[in-house]
Amino acid sequence: MSTPVAAGTLSASSPAASRVWARRWRRRVAALAESTPATIGIAIVLAWVVLALLAPLIAPYPPNANDMAALAHTQPSKAHWLGTDHLGRDLLSRILWGARPVLVIAPLAVLGAAALGSLLGLAAGYYGRWIDLTITRACDIVLSFPVIILYMIILAHFGSSAWNIIGVLTLTKAPIIARIVRGMTLDLREREYVAAAKMRGESALYIMLVEILPNARGPLVVDMCLRSGYNVIIIGALGFLGIGLPPPDPDWGGMVKDTYGMMMVWPHMALVPCAAISSLVVGFNLLAVGLRELGLRD
Repeated sequence: MSTPVAAGTLSASSPAASRVWARRWRRRVAALAESTPATIGIAIVLAWVVLALLAPLIAPYPPNANDMAALAHTQPSKAHWLGTDHLGRDLLSRILWGARPVLVIAPLAVLGAAALGSLLGLAAGYYGRWIDLTITRACDIVLSFPVIILYMIILAHFGSSAWNIIGVLTLTKAPIIARIVRGMTLDLREREYVAAAKMRGESALYIMLVEILPNARGPLVVDMCLRSGYNVIIIGALGFLGIGLPPPDPDWGGMVKDTYGMMMVWPHMALVPCAAISSLVVGFNLLAVGLRELGLRD
């Protein structure tokens, strides 16, 4: 748990407060650098971010370009380092371009779920009584549905697009985060600095967002990193089921689906996108492990 924020001690805009925050961030960055899992995780995630940003420059071919001459020779070659798919499209190019939607959708969905879930969890834990009961029961209803069925129903009705996938991931993950934040709020609302804020006449919204939420951020940030990895898996699963990003744009899960019935002949067509998904998930998970270690040391 992070150190409680003492309200009213330093102005956020004062030079002294700026120096305190700068020292605090330098300590955290140094602690992360000392964590082997965090270092490896950050390196993997940043590598994929750089590759995705540079995809228009470093991808050897357009992602949907067909090389008809390669249809009979899909294995890796000098012309196609990772080979081609069943339509003669370069796998390396499609992997690089396919990283872009994944690295946008997964974090945005996590941020949306964290924002919505934090507001619900804060309200439930702080106010209690019928507000807590209503929010908790609503979260239980959402969590009672099999998530994959819920994804299929919503995306089949509204259509598969990046924004719809972000929306459905936000809707299904927010109740889990709400439960986490609610549990921490029930503990933090009894702390002395919360009582001091009440005595100063601060509003409930101020107490929840300024006094309670910053002191719950440690476990919440760790959960967000883990959930980013989960979202990468879900995005791949949706693409494999045919309800992910619409073709022909590259989608790692859709690339695996395209190999159905051909894995024994051309296994690399499935192994390449599966390796991409696995590496990004491992990167987020290792980053979460490092952040957890940092929280334990704090």
